[in-house]
Amino acid sequence: MTALDLDLDTDLAAEREHLAASRAALKRMRERAEALFATGDQVAGDAYAAETLGRTLARRVAELADDPSTPLFFGRLDFAGDTAPATEPGGEGDLDHAGRRYHVGRRHVTDERGEPLVLDWRAPVSRAFYRASARDPQGLAVRRRFGFNNGALTSFEDEHLDRGEELGTASRILTAEIERPRVGPMRDIVATIQPEQDELVRAELADSICVQGAPGTGKTAVGLHRAAYLLYLHRERLRRAGVLIVGPNRAFLAYIAAVLPALGEVEVAQATVEDLLDRVPVRAVDDPAAAVVKHDAGMAELLRRAVHAHIGEPTEPITVSDGSYRWRIGLEPLHRVVQETRRENLPYAVGRDRVRARVVSLLQRQAEARRAESPSDAWLRRMGRCRPVVDFLDAVWPALTPEGLVHALFADPARLAAVAEGLLTPAEQALLTWAKPARTAKAVKWTAADAVLIDEAAGLIERPAGFGHVVVDEAQDLSPMQCRVIARRSEHGSITLLGDLAQGTAPWAATDWRQSLAHLGKPEATVVPLTIGFRVPAAVVAFANRLLPALAVDVPPAESLRRDGALDVRTVGDLPAATVAEVRAALAHEGSIAVIAADDAVDGLRAALAAAGVEAATADDPAAGARVTVVPATLVKGLEYDHVIVVEPAAIVAAEQRGLHRLYVVLTRAVSRLSVLHHAPLPAELR
Repeated sequence: MTALDLDLDTDLAAEREHLAASRAALKRMRERAEALFATGDQVAGDAYAAETLGRTLARRVAELADDPSTPLFFGRLDFAGDTAPATEPGGEGDLDHAGRRYHVGRRHVTDERGEPLVLDWRAPVSRAFYRASARDPQGLAVRRRFGFNNGALTSFEDEHLDRGEELGTASRILTAEIERPRVGPMRDIVATIQPEQDELVRAELADSICVQGAPGTGKTAVGLHRAAYLLYLHRERLRRAGVLIVGPNRAFLAYIAAVLPALGEVEVAQATVEDLLDRVPVRAVDDPAAAVVKHDAGMAELLRRAVHAHIGEPTEPITVSDGSYRWRIGLEPLHRVVQETRRENLPYAVGRDRVRARVVSLLQRQAEARRAESPSDAWLRRMGRCRPVVDFLDAVWPALTPEGLVHALFADPARLAAVAEGLLTPAEQALLTWAKPARTAKAVKWTAADAVLIDEAAGLIERPAGFGHVVVDEAQDLSPMQCRVIARRSEHGSITLLGDLAQGTAPWAATDWRQSLAHLGKPEATVVPLTIGFRVPAAVVAFANRLLPALAVDVPPAESLRRDGALDVRTVGDLPAATVAEVRAALAHEGSIAVIAADDAVDGLRAALAAAGVEAATADDPAAGARVTVVPATLVKGLEYDHVIVVEPAAIVAAEQRGLHRLYVVLTRAVSRLSVLHHAPLPAELR
């Protein structure tokens, strides 16, 4: 054994000791939090304080959970001895890192004296781990990366940036982490964030950004890690306002659910757009043509007109008696009340309350002038509820519900026509009008598109609550009206929009991010392309890129740094039998396996696998330990698998209007190997 080998072994042993000490420290931190949680009710001043303290301590205990199979740190920063003092953004003041050493990991860990054993990857000093290079060392002498196997530290490699050494994508440890087989839910990427990704992750809270990310470029991970970074930097502000992750379906949300908790963030809301629309149950399905009309941006103006059509003008004075005097308000001041409130452009229900308050104020002034004293609060409340005032309100500003508004429009062709002029053709109006309308809004069997319209109406009538930051993934499939659903929940916050125009499969899929950003209320947001892929092998990307010219979207083609992986395209006679054989062959390799086919072929393929004794899960109901998942093509967006078996591409294309876009999505789910089995000829674009 050489002296170099001895040095390496000594170094490795020291790093393992540091890992053990860090895990012990994290355990102590959690035990202290648990002890405080157990006794918190004894130190709280009252029940409310006890409940608040309990929630805070319970969250702290959850944040300190340790997963022994996950590395506690993944990097080390050794700063040169002559580093100048550095100003750290994010409130950490002036820090001199000269000669200092820091381990970088998923969360902050301190010893019993409060000294850091592991620095959170989001701390300002940790930025150098992702941004430093041989050309710009940022004060670093050495950057060290660690290799782990199931939580055990196995290796490390150093880059002596002060000597001009930089491994970049030639890093053995970095490559192994990126290419590690994928089984189960999505993992965090804190150990592998690239400089261009880090720049997006650390964007300011006030900045809304749109990431046009080609397959395998890590756009989903960027969005999730940006949420974690913002929570670190603006903890209290975002804890009050909330952070929301919006995904395309429940399978996708289940897939990403473990990422933020692994980073210690346990209080982030995750939902589909449909989850946000919970005012009415969805019990019916629209005709496709009607759904397209309902999702069009023009429906927002139509509903705005419908709401304002309910505002009337006073036709006679009102007289109110309080038992002692009779008070009269003439037409002119009543007109002025309605016009002033209309000009303020308030939510409709707030406007109704404002009209009531102004009418009562007019009565109050008369009472003060006669009695030389202010009426009591009880008198003011009684005036606001008296019959003449309520009748006046119901005449000029009647109460509205979102469900009632949409029901009235679709049940009455004349009412719809009155507000649809210049927005909808007679044929489009006919698509929206119910042939046999329900008698009341409660009796309606609403569709998913109706729920979007009801949410729009609710935003016109009420003042909606919002979030401090919203991350929207697979955003290319949001309709203009669905974008407005999210806009109402991020009006006073920022957004991270993630997607790929080439993967748009909905009838209303976006073709220009600027249009989507306008509907989201963030027209000033920066659009940033990510084109370099780290997950999908180059052979797979090149095969899928053959479809791009036919997709009618202006996006740069994806490139991949992965030269491993495999692509196998075969014509077969018996698709189910060939699928079973391909799955058996794939099981010989490590990692997850997905069989993806047109939706109507999934049950047959699942039955064939079951008959062959192969256990297979579904995308929305994963079986514990199952390596094989059978996924309908319509549910695979955003998911990744090591080995993907695509069955009959022509059937996937034929199944829907934007079938080529769907096939592009399907072909780019593989992160190691892609097998394409077909009996019918491949689509011409792939040949």
